[in-house]
Amino acid sequence: MNRRTFLLGAFAGTAAIALGVNLYSPEFSLPDEGEGKDYRLLFSVLLPVMLDGALPDVATHKAAAQNRTLDAIKQSIAVLPDEQQAELFELLDMLENRLGLLLLTSSMTPLLMRSPAELTQMLESWRHSYFTLLQTAYLGLRELVMASYYACPEHWSRLHYAKPELFK
Repeated sequence: MNRRTFLLGAFAGTAAIALGVNLYSPEFSLPDEGEGKDYRLLFSVLLPVMLDGALPDVATHKAAAQNRTLDAIKQSIAVLPDEQQAELFELLDMLENRLGLLLLTSSMTPLLMRSPAELTQMLESWRHSYFTLLQTAYLGLRELVMASYYACPEHWSRLHYAKPELFK
């Protein structure tokens, strides 16, 4: 066996193993998988980064605001047109998939294992990317999170907004 054959075989074997690990799905399924998948874990990782400065400082209030926002995100996704839902789910699936993460972020490290600084850097690179697709992904996620957060009346006080009084 010559060196070229050995290197080509090693490269092909490594690529096959990497692809096989990425495509392999275990026989068990998590409770949130399937048609009703709401990506709650993924958004719970992104919320503190995207809402930095808007969330309350007290831990219990912060957790309550995050949970309320996660519920609002699920409701917001439900009213999107089918085409936009499909695009959003495709993006979210890619963010949960290691091969998708590699394509979108140049790293296979799951978002759950990244620090807030790394997540901020990732989002900022999308925001200022030359690729329109990444800019659209950033804007879509940002608008979904912000709209869902500020759709909750209990968050309006941080904007100094009061609901208008209707006269009877």
